[in-house]
Amino acid sequence: MSYTLAAALGLVAIGSIWFSPRALDTAGFFRGTSRSGEPPSLLTLVFSQVTTWVFARSLMNAAILGYFYGAAGTIAYAAYYLSFLTGAWIIDAIRFKHGFESVQSFLADRYGQTGVWCYNALVAVRLLSEVFANLLVIGIIFGAAGSTAYIASIVVLALVTLGYSVLGGLRASLRTDVFQMSVLVAVLIALVIQTGIVSGYDIPALAASSPDMSGPGWVLLCVALLQVWSYPLHDPVMMDRGFLADRETTRKSFYHAAWLGIICILAFGFIGVHAGLSKEAGETMVVTLERLLGPETMLLFNFAIIISAVSTLDSTLASSAKLAIVDMKAGRETVGNGRIAMVVFMLGGLIFVFLGSKDLFSAVAVSGTASMFLAPVIFFSIWGSARPPLWSFLTAFIAAMFGAALYFFEAGGTFSLIEPMTGVAHKYSKLLIISISVLATGCAAFWVGILTSGKR
Repeated sequence: MSYTLAAALGLVAIGSIWFSPRALDTAGFFRGTSRSGEPPSLLTLVFSQVTTWVFARSLMNAAILGYFYGAAGTIAYAAYYLSFLTGAWIIDAIRFKHGFESVQSFLADRYGQTGVWCYNALVAVRLLSEVFANLLVIGIIFGAAGSTAYIASIVVLALVTLGYSVLGGLRASLRTDVFQMSVLVAVLIALVIQTGIVSGYDIPALAASSPDMSGPGWVLLCVALLQVWSYPLHDPVMMDRGFLADRETTRKSFYHAAWLGIICILAFGFIGVHAGLSKEAGETMVVTLERLLGPETMLLFNFAIIISAVSTLDSTLASSAKLAIVDMKAGRETVGNGRIAMVVFMLGGLIFVFLGSKDLFSAVAVSGTASMFLAPVIFFSIWGSARPPLWSFLTAFIAAMFGAALYFFEAGGTFSLIEPMTGVAHKYSKLLIISISVLATGCAAFWVGILTSGKR
């Protein structure tokens, strides 16, 4: 099967290169405009939003959470895709209520360069984690960690994606996203149909797969509903696409991406739920799926992962270039400097792959917790018009960074502070406690700061 997958990866790569235009100016490379200066269409934005969020890690996470925690696990992960709705409202307020053309310019106006630095640091880590996670998933598909197939697949995917990304930047990413999303939808439909034919879905069993309402899956849903308010603002791929088209096109693109993304995640996640209901002692999800579905259906499963990995990586690299050169001003705004930034971020992601954690959801949970310092910014300053003092912003930032670090070490088993204090043992219950504490601390700091400063 590995040879077939390699051939599939090659076809996706060739198709992506074929559809990838060369960017000759900074407008096309960093802002995605066509050669005639036109912004992307509604269909392009919708497909680009979905395919860059329904990425390899997301598909794998949705299936794994469904496998271990039933329907609740998959629903919890799908809830993060409500970020398209909150993201639409955030973008609309920044652009059309406050009149800013980037998140960084808004933060500079409200919180100065300190606020911009805090935001850019978080976004840079987010982008590196996306490169790392999607490369890691590809390696897992092709072989055991450290094997020749594992290393070769990661390096090949990195080189291919980097190759066509440096040619076209964001313009290439938008064009290839349409091609990649079209293929992904077709593969997902075929996968769901094939799974139903090969092993058959037991709909009542799927619906009843999370009977304990206090179970980890439902707890994770609560976490998602807390983090979904701030999660989109720390995702530069989503935010970048919110500043490309007119107001109506932008709003519609986010709304359509929400329902389409949720459907894709649920479709893939319930394959994991189905596998979890049929697993045998000692089996991993992949082993269970191979036993249930057979090689042909598993090929579709893995092909969907490959497509989503490629589509996410090129968008991540495009946003990395914009962050480094346009937003952080690490060099003159030239296509050449943008390409250098892409290479640096790809190398950084590769370093994380070979040295970092192998827990895919931890990256989501940690970055989602870290992003929660942005929740009071959204509530009080973006959707409201308050100008809280800098100390309020920094208090929220420190609380979120502490919460993210605490979860990272708690989930990794390095130490445990929460269980001795609360009696809570499961990592998702700990994450819920941390998320509530971070959100409450940040909002309280903003509320007190606004009251004491008199700037409302």
